[in-house]
Amino acid sequence: MTTRKGQGDVALTREEFEHRLRARFFDPAFQAVERQVSDIVDVAWQAYEDYRKSPRTRAAGGGFAHPDYELPVEWLDTRLRLDEAAVEWADSTRPGRVLLVCGAARHDQTCPGEMSKTFRLAEIARGEIERAGLHCDLLDLSLLTAEYGRQILPCKACVSTAMPLCHWPCSCYPNHAMGQNVDWMNEIYPRWVAAHGVMIVTPVYWYQAPSVLKLMMDRLVCADGGNPDPTSTHGKNVEEAKALELAGWGFPRHLAGRVFAVIVHGDTVGAETLRRSLTDWLTDMKLRPALPQGGIDRYIGYYEPYASSHDALDRDAAVQQETRDVATQLVAAVAELRHGRLPQAAAHEPRPK
Repeated sequence: MTTRKGQGDVALTREEFEHRLRARFFDPAFQAVERQVSDIVDVAWQAYEDYRKSPRTRAAGGGFAHPDYELPVEWLDTRLRLDEAAVEWADSTRPGRVLLVCGAARHDQTCPGEMSKTFRLAEIARGEIERAGLHCDLLDLSLLTAEYGRQILPCKACVSTAMPLCHWPCSCYPNHAMGQNVDWMNEIYPRWVAAHGVMIVTPVYWYQAPSVLKLMMDRLVCADGGNPDPTSTHGKNVEEAKALELAGWGFPRHLAGRVFAVIVHGDTVGAETLRRSLTDWLTDMKLRPALPQGGIDRYIGYYEPYASSHDALDRDAAVQQETRDVATQLVAAVAELRHGRLPQAAAHEPRPK
């Protein structure tokens, strides 16, 4: 078992580091606080040079393989919220909960100047979900483009080195040494765990999922086989993670058993391809489709001008009704799930990966 290296050194010089960090202070207004900016650059450089990824840690505590091992306080906080969400998910006295994901990047408070058709369809779906008495948690991913400081950092593909190296929830971020912090996924993971049903409404961009949606999808890899105990690998120890996997890894499905539906829309091409891709992804994580094909794919204003696409949606009463129908079927599937009437998944998988 050899750990392969060879991509080259990525360390920055002090000059290049300062050049990149100071780009954040390009506005001439920062000239009035130049001394303070210089102090910030000095502190940030020292954190980078010392590689202080997690400057605030505490002992993991009970329930971990190595209770005395220090874990980042941010990770422990997210783990606590996952546990709380799991308790909420299991509480039969609470209303069912649906996570409604709006996968478009367009937002009317930023460059496009207009809301997405996806958001309008999501609002239609939300009305049906709430009318049925369920709690609807709208996750609008267009906030990644419209809100200051809102970001989902990219997956580093730890799982491709060894599954136990990919922690649940993700421990790659925040990385304070690299300025990789304020990661929205720390809030998003518990929202997935608390949901009984997930509904994704999304456009198709160039035959694929919008980047805002794909960022979340990639970071959910830890939900599908991820290691809930970072102390078992002493953080990111590659050799320990490889040894754990080769000794036999159970690939825990942290989101298994929930139900889902997807609605994909486009204007010319690619909607069916993306609907199939999303359905495959969700079923691979052992979520269950509420509809036979996982959902629907439709074209709105087929080969018509973009400028009048909202007018095309206004006229398309059929796709509006289909959106209501998909939401209604998801609501029914959530009820079946919570009453234990859905078929149970196999207790043992011959090919767990």
